Amino acid sequence: MSPAFAMFSTMPWWAWAGFLVFIATMLALDLGVFNRKSHVVTLKEALAWCAVWFGLAMAFNLLIALQMPNTETSKPALEFFTGYIVELCLSVDNVFVFIVIFQYFRVEPRYQHRVLFWGIVGAVLMRAAFIFAGISLINTFHWIIYVFGAFLVYTGIKLALPKKEDGFEPEKNPAVRLARKFLPVTSQFHGGDFFVRQHGKLHATPMFLVLLIVETTDVMFALDSIPAVIAITRNEFIVFTSNIFAILGLRSLYFAVSGVMQLFRYLNIGLAVILVFVGCKMIASSWVKIEIHISLGIIGTVLAASILASVLIPAQRKPESEQPKI
Repeated sequence: MSPAFAMFSTMPWWAWAGFLVFIATMLALDLGVFNRKSHVVTLKEALAWCAVWFGLAMAFNLLIALQMPNTETSKPALEFFTGYIVELCLSVDNVFVFIVIFQYFRVEPRYQHRVLFWGIVGAVLMRAAFIFAGISLINTFHWIIYVFGAFLVYTGIKLALPKKEDGFEPEKNPAVRLARKFLPVTSQFHGGDFFVRQHGKLHATPMFLVLLIVETTDVMFALDSIPAVIAITRNEFIVFTSNIFAILGLRSLYFAVSGVMQLFRYLNIGLAVILVFVGCKMIASSWVKIEIHISLGIIGTVLAASILASVLIPAQRKPESEQPKI
């Protein structure tokens, strides 16, 4: 049996089918019932949905604990929880990019949820492909794990370095350039529609370009987050479900973070440390075995410290010469 098919044999088919049906049901309820009409998502509503998605993830974690007992080499419930927390933390970077994208294109707040919904659907499909491809590569070519680890260390260091304020340039996005080459694009938004028909011809709207940028941005972030979770466990079911649960809560996280952005000033430093840690763990995996509860403790401590620093350390005021003039 090839590695691509062997990975599915670790869990019965009904477990995969049941999880996919659950995801499809939740997405259908989200768009068709709870968010049927476009509206501005308040901070209170966003925090409530964050609690709902976290509660569902923890209920699933409990189900894993009951149905997948620990072994000498694997602790599925703890691996799921650690992978979920890592993915959730790394998703914060996506959130900041989404804020910039929506501000740049001046997307009305009431239509932002619609863009993120379809962005999440695409992200679920793409990440599934990435996860299975990544685990298959590691199972076939063990040395790939060192490449993934080195990439995470490099990304962590790069994330910690100061960034130049070059501005957001969507026209440099390859997906946008490709779309403009093959599709006529309207000059104005048409509500929350991605496509409209004008003079008998189908046109894409700027909202569709926003969706393309959101999708391609997620692909780039997936290159960091998926290897980070694979460093925690090689169980493809745990990697997939923890990743997807974090992605499903990303929209609520976006609306919550955009309302309390001042609490996350030092989170990038914490995320950089986490990436470097899991990268080093992958590189040293053949010689050093770090228990999953130790990994979880380190990740939780770093995350808590970065948030605490954001709250306790006051933001530096800009020099008077940089202050906006009235």
